[in-house]
This record gives sequence, structure tokens and C-alpha cells, in this order.
Amino acid sequence: MLFVRRSSGMFVTEPGEIFLRRVERALDYIEAGGRETLKVAQKDKERGFENFHRLMTAAQLNALIAVVETGNFSLAARQTGVSQPSIHRRARDLEELTGVTLFEKDRSGIRPTATARILVRAAKLAFSEIDLGRSELDALGGRESGRLTIGAMALARAYILPKTLSAYGREFPDHRVSIVEGPYEQLLSGLRHGEIDILIGAAREPAPIDDIVQEPLFKDPLAIMVRKGHPLAKRKSVSATELARYPWIVARAGAPLRARFEELFKAKRVREPSRIIECNSFAAIRGLLLESDAVTILSPHQAHYEIEAGLLKALPHPQGKIVRDIAATVRSDWAPTCAQQRFMDLLKTKDLAAA
Repeated sequence: MLFVRRSSGMFVTEPGEIFLRRVERALDYIEAGGRETLKVAQKDKERGFENFHRLMTAAQLNALIAVVETGNFSLAARQTGVSQPSIHRRARDLEELTGVTLFEKDRSGIRPTATARILVRAAKLAFSEIDLGRSELDALGGRESGRLTIGAMALARAYILPKTLSAYGREFPDHRVSIVEGPYEQLLSGLRHGEIDILIGAAREPAPIDDIVQEPLFKDPLAIMVRKGHPLAKRKSVSATELARYPWIVARAGAPLRARFEELFKAKRVREPSRIIECNSFAAIRGLLLESDAVTILSPHQAHYEIEAGLLKALPHPQGKIVRDIAATVRSDWAPTCAQQRFMDLLKTKDLAAA
């Protein structure tokens, strides 16, 4: 019950206050998206309704999200279960409200403009807040219906999450957890659109954008990784010059592990190996290491089970103790539910995330 009626009037209950905070946050996102859209409208000398964000409907925003995600009115209609004419009308009504072009035609059909993407992000964040509000009401009533969506880089999937989710599941057995994999940029976009709650992996320095916060978890040591029967496997130490003679598996440009690879040879004034394979998939890296004399820089935590099984061997890094910062990345304005905050607390618990 969100309201109670008394002889003196209608009053908001405790659940009502909780849900009100989420509604206010949702409306703030919509208003912010509206302000940003108006800047574009003024720049392009287009004109819509001044306070159009107060006139938009959930149906229109859902139609916009579907069209932007699918890039096609027909596919958007199938995705939403709404007729194509209705989807088309709702999207075009939004264009009239905003006074800006939301879709442009190209060879493949239609292409969403930058303004459309601004509104989609605002809408997704707003809808996420409403979902969180419903979860908080359920939790208040003793019904755990919340969700937690985690964007997980390779180390998180192999080492951090199994430990943390085991403890989390005991406390919140009915809480839905989703683990999303993908390139960092894709996961970051999902985080900023409210589709992902927490992104776990190597911290980026500097942070790629100012609307996120990277909360440090621990420092992860790095090692030179080879297969058990590799010519260097029995060595107690290896030099950069020796390592340069072998083929390398490296992370793609921009990734923290790629920077560590480049720093290794630059610091020792050794020319980088010419034989490299760019790969961010641990499954592929594992296979390449086991089937060749390739070398890579990797976290022993990430290859824990392979090292324990005697398949891979971790060699000391030529530069000594080299670490990378592992962080939990969240939106700077994120307001977690109690269950989501508990997950963050567990991530930071020393016996779960100790290096």
C-alpha cells in the first residue's frame, strides 16, 4: 500500500516513500535527457515542445528503444508485440514532440541519430529505476524479486564471481543474477544505460568517462604464462630478450594487459615480438598456449584451475612484481537496492577478494 486515507487526508506510507524516491530518480533521468535533446534542437534550429519530456509516454519511449535496438520498424514491432503502424506512429510522435530528427534513412533502412540515442539512454535508466522500486517494495513485503546484472571480464568470471556469488546466493537465494560477457566497451555501454548494475574487471586509467566510479577491489599479480612442456617452463627466471623469441598472445589495443605487454619490452629496451595474436578470450588463449610455444601475460588467479591441473605454468615477470588494479565499476549516480549493496560489500570482503 503506497497511500493511506485518513479523516485529515491522504498520506504516503513507508513503501510509498521508497517508491517515490525511485519515481523521482526516473523522472530526473527523463528530464536530463530532455534538456540534452533541447540543446541539439536549438543548435540545429529545430523546435519542438519546450517541456516535451513531460508529454512523452512510456509507450513512445518503449517504441523508440525497440527501433533503435533493432534498426528496423518491422523488427521493433515483433520485439514489442505491437503492430508496425503503431510503432511507426509512436516514434514519429516523439519526433514532433522533440522537434529533432530521431531517424535517418540509409542503405540498410533507418539509422538512429545521436539525439535518439540520448533519449534511449534516459528512458532505459528511468525504466531501470522503476524496476528497482518494485524490487524494493517486494523486499519490504518479504518477497525477494530483485535482480542483479553483472558485466564480467575474464578474471571476474574465473575467480571473483564463483567465490562471491556462492556467499551471495546463501543470503539471497531467490534473487535473480545475470552475468553478461563481452568486450569492455560493450559492457561499459550496458552499465551506462542501466542494463548492467556492476562491471567487474581491470580498472582503466584514466577512467574512460566521468559518469562512472571505479571502486578498487584488490591488486592482481601478473605472470608470464606458458604450457607445462614449454622450453621455458622449467626456468626460474626469464628475460625480455628470451621472451621476444617466442610467439605472443596479447590483448587488443587499449586493454590494460596490452599495456603491460608493451611496457615489458619498452622497459627492457627490447624490440617487441613480431609474431603476435590479438585475443581477449581466455578459452582461446588457453587453447593456443596448450597447442604451441606461445607466451602471454596473465593473472595466475585467472588460470588457477589450469595451473592446479598442471596444464599451464606461471613464470616470474622479468620486471619483478607487476600488478593491475581490479575494480567494480558502477554509475556515479547509482542507487543500489539493499541486496545489490550487499553484493558490493561481499566483493570487498578480504577473504573473498584477497589477492
